[in-house]
Amino acid sequence: MTTIATQTDDQLIADAKATLIKNDLGGYTVPTHGLYPFQWNWDSAIVALGWLPFDEPRAWEETTSLLSAQWKNGMVPHVVFHQHSDTYFPGPDIWGVKNNPDSTSITQPPVLATVIRQLFEQTKDRALVDSQISQIVQQLIDYHLWWYKQRDPEYTGLVVSYHPWESGMDNSPAWDDALRAVPKVGWEYTRRDINHIDASERPHKEEYDRFLYLVDFFRKMNFDDTLIYQDCPYRVNDVSIISILHRGTKDLLALCETLNIDNKQTAYLAHRMDLTEAAIGKLWSGETSMFHSFDTRSGKLCGARTNAGLLPFFAGLVNENLTPKLIDVLDDWLADQPFAISSTHPEDPCYEPQRYWRGPIWLHINWMITLGLEDYGFFKQAKQVTDASRNLIYNSGFNESFHAETGARSGGADFSWTAAMALYWLLPNQE
Repeated sequence: MTTIATQTDDQLIADAKATLIKNDLGGYTVPTHGLYPFQWNWDSAIVALGWLPFDEPRAWEETTSLLSAQWKNGMVPHVVFHQHSDTYFPGPDIWGVKNNPDSTSITQPPVLATVIRQLFEQTKDRALVDSQISQIVQQLIDYHLWWYKQRDPEYTGLVVSYHPWESGMDNSPAWDDALRAVPKVGWEYTRRDINHIDASERPHKEEYDRFLYLVDFFRKMNFDDTLIYQDCPYRVNDVSIISILHRGTKDLLALCETLNIDNKQTAYLAHRMDLTEAAIGKLWSGETSMFHSFDTRSGKLCGARTNAGLLPFFAGLVNENLTPKLIDVLDDWLADQPFAISSTHPEDPCYEPQRYWRGPIWLHINWMITLGLEDYGFFKQAKQVTDASRNLIYNSGFNESFHAETGARSGGADFSWTAAMALYWLLPNQE
């Protein structure tokens, strides 16, 4: 698609830096003020990449700030409540976690290990790297061990998610059927998200009732991993989490090799990767020629066709027999839309071009898919996705996401991870 840039690259670079600085609350970066006033797990990982080209110490501080909230069992929470804000719900009082700092009791896709490898390899100040890499790598090992041991205690090769918020793709239609099996919360509440964003772009109350039931459930289980695994009414093999975890573990083990870390923990992680590679075929649908998540409670694939089904490229989990079929799907997808890649396939019955994760385009997902395509040698498609992503920021700036058909703003404005993707991936490297 041809587009006319409304700003020069230099202007965009300056604006992207200003966006990160504006959203910096001193050691951590909020996604955007008001709508998301705390530190989010995978947001901060992506944001660290944006700090890297112009403030290396700040990039590393973003990751250590997130890891400061790591639980004793190794889990890194999906939201860290460093300070009070009344613009977001549910806050720490609803989650009921008593840590320092307070946090939620669930996690998010573990892209942090992949980001740390990028920081390790690209940071110019090697003294800065050497001063903290050993501790960070051990924290990442603990985090990935937690994922495999607590979220796949039966050694199936496929970890589970307990809440749509853990996916980061909160309102994806992939979760619709699994979420319907969750009861609705029995108490009244006041949402804050629709004070910032039009309700037509946000999840319906019916979904939110179930989101909050699960939050209650975790607290009532006293955050016990064993009890939650046994009894959680929502338990999904999320293909996006599985793919990001697999790529992250691969990157983590590469770091360990560089640092001469070779022990029982790294051997265990390598074994778990083997299990995932053997099991990933369970998530393939011959009908759609795509990967899907799997509802372990119903024993069925989650039917919606979403961009998560392309993330096995990022993980290196697409075998030679499935690769041409998945590329055919992607080629049709790219040909069918003026912008790319919509979070739900435009021919899927659940597709909505502007509602949260049911159609809008997210640049950090595009970045991960592009890395995977390049790894597989599909440079033409990788360039298509990169060019489409660049056109979105040229046309609409640094928004949370983008309308799948017009490229206009969707979700929050002045968004940190979009600015970060512009600085790290889409715009010329800064010296």
